[in-house]
Amino acid sequence: MAKNRFSEGAGPSQRQLRVGELIRRTLSDVLARGDIHDPDLNRMSITVGEVRTSPDLKVATAYVLPLGGKGQDVVLDLLKRNQGELRRAVSKKLTLKYAPELRFRLDETFDRMDDTRRLFAQDDVRRDVED
Repeated sequence: MAKNRFSEGAGPSQRQLRVGELIRRTLSDVLARGDIHDPDLNRMSITVGEVRTSPDLKVATAYVLPLGGKGQDVVLDLLKRNQGELRRAVSKKLTLKYAPELRFRLDETFDRMDDTRRLFAQDDVRRDVED
């Protein structure tokens, strides 16, 4: 059976990567400027680390983290509460046929980087790497 680009194990297409980055930049701009009519959300500084899109570009998952890492659950609740307004604001800036549904997840990249640094700092691991 022939593989297609939607099969498991295949990486994202160039179009998915390009649209994901465009959504990330647009979402970051919208959040930074405070274009959303929610004072609780506008008070927070939120970093949008990455946006991954589904193969059909109808779902975009944004990986976010509040500045300083504190109040992660609050940020996710605020973003989910304002999901419709964020979707409209992002879709105004994009030239896609469909406005993607936005989903929000915590960006754990920085935690994984800290764990990796801690691992490489261990004497046993450093000795194995240097040999």
